[in-house]
Amino acid sequence: MTDIHPSTDTEIPESPFERIKRIDPDGNEYWSARDLMPILEYTAWQKFRNVILKAQIACENSGYDPSDHFNHAAKMVTIGSDAKREIEDFHLSRYACYLIVQNADPSKEVVALGQTYFAVQTRRQELADENLLSELDEDKRRLLLRARIKVQNTGLASAAKTAGVITGQDFAIFQNHGYRGLYNGLNAADIHRRKKLKPSQHILDHMGSTELAANLFRSTQAEEKLRRDQVQGKDAANQVHYQAGVVVRRAIAELGGTMPEDLPTADSIKKLERSEKKKLSAPKSKGKQ
Repeated sequence: MTDIHPSTDTEIPESPFERIKRIDPDGNEYWSARDLMPILEYTAWQKFRNVILKAQIACENSGYDPSDHFNHAAKMVTIGSDAKREIEDFHLSRYACYLIVQNADPSKEVVALGQTYFAVQTRRQELADENLLSELDEDKRRLLLRARIKVQNTGLASAAKTAGVITGQDFAIFQNHGYRGLYNGLNAADIHRRKKLKPSQHILDHMGSTELAANLFRSTQAEEKLRRDQVQGKDAANQVHYQAGVVVRRAIAELGGTMPEDLPTADSIKKLERSEKKKLSAPKSKGKQ
């Protein structure tokens, strides 16, 4: 059985969040919730678990499957006289950690440090992605852009919440305003029907790289304006998101591009993700002796 050890990556050695990052046998990074809890200065698991629950709800409200980012796990601990017992744990993606620090006690200085750490790391990944995109094939572009949208939509949701978009229904309406601006009046349900998707399928999972890039641009521009102008009120926030979509659509038209609603429906990105995982986990063939 392969041992799992904390990552030896020393890119940011002074960060406690970097020190507890782990790498699984397939080369994927993750964080243990039990390791993260004391760093965020929580002493009781139940209180920290409530923060994890809020983060999972935020993940689901953004349209993503929490199980993709919060992997329920168990951990064996010694309780005395060499006896051991199993305790609950979660293996967390970077995105899950980002959501947790966004929902943790903001009065804790280390929480602000965590927000900065995961924001910086995300931005670094974005810059690296930009350099890589031109060299990648369509499948890998889709994987990178889809991952970036997941993180970006969290930032957008945070900015919208500050403006007054509070409930799940509020956020659904807010998101539809962005889609309507970009898709010439079509909302998420309309796009879903146009792509001929099943009820369980998510529209972002069936977008090609060009369509994903347009939606990423819409989201980043909306978040930037919400924060820069300190927009207040649900109606005002909805209008900002709608206009961001309109601006991106206009740019596509001026460049002679294909309108997003006319782009083809792509195969499920979940298949690509599974394929990539299989490649990573496949045993390497031995070279000739």
